[in-house]
Amino acid sequence: MVSDNSAHLASPSYRLPALDQDFLLGDSMRGVRFLLEYAKAEETLRTWGIRSTIVVFGSARIHENGPGRHAHWYREARHFGRIASERGGALTMADGQRDNVIATGGGPGLMEAANRGASDAGAPSIGFNITLPHEQEPNAYATPELTFRFHYFAMRKMHLAMRANALVVFPGGFGTFDELFEILNLRLTGKAPQIPVVLFERDYWDSVIKFEKLVDAAVINREDLNLFSYADDAEAVWSTLAATGLGAAHGEPPTSQP
Repeated sequence: MVSDNSAHLASPSYRLPALDQDFLLGDSMRGVRFLLEYAKAEETLRTWGIRSTIVVFGSARIHENGPGRHAHWYREARHFGRIASERGGALTMADGQRDNVIATGGGPGLMEAANRGASDAGAPSIGFNITLPHEQEPNAYATPELTFRFHYFAMRKMHLAMRANALVVFPGGFGTFDELFEILNLRLTGKAPQIPVVLFERDYWDSVIKFEKLVDAAVINREDLNLFSYADDAEAVWSTLAATGLGAAHGEPPTSQP
């Protein structure tokens, strides 16, 4: 009698673990998935020699020809992406390393604009996308080989923060606020380098966040307001960053990582 082992061969337990999607997507493998999201992007960025970035945050809901201030914000984000790439060192490599590469959340709106500006300059740029039910799919201007997708917000935020030489925040909503305050808190607590943080268009930020009220309520110190500065056009943003030494020698790597 010939034995029949077809049930064994078809059993989920017989699958190689690395090829068993049900196993890899199970609760017990959450830590492994977290590690994979770190390692995949990290390996690619190292291969490309990306040593440092300029991170640009901003609303996904802004369009190139949008109403009111929207078109202006898009135009300035695009302009900043170009001049930062041209002047910050992203166009060239030194000792196999590339500095101050534009990095965004990879989606549409002002993220697209910043990636587009880098593309205008002929420089690579990064898109750290995340799986969401709406709004998020990769824009056409981030470098395809540097366009990543994450499931975990925490790992996406880590990659956004860990190479950042500077943060530029254009107008945005909940997502932009979340990312801004994440970086401010990392700076405040010493978990990230003291990188410059520039908020674009002071009128917008003064109208939506009453930072002085936080001081008045004694929930932050007045000196905490020095964690960021303001600029009202792309050239002023770059001037603010350049005044800190950014781009003086095609960028310096961050001194520590979160």
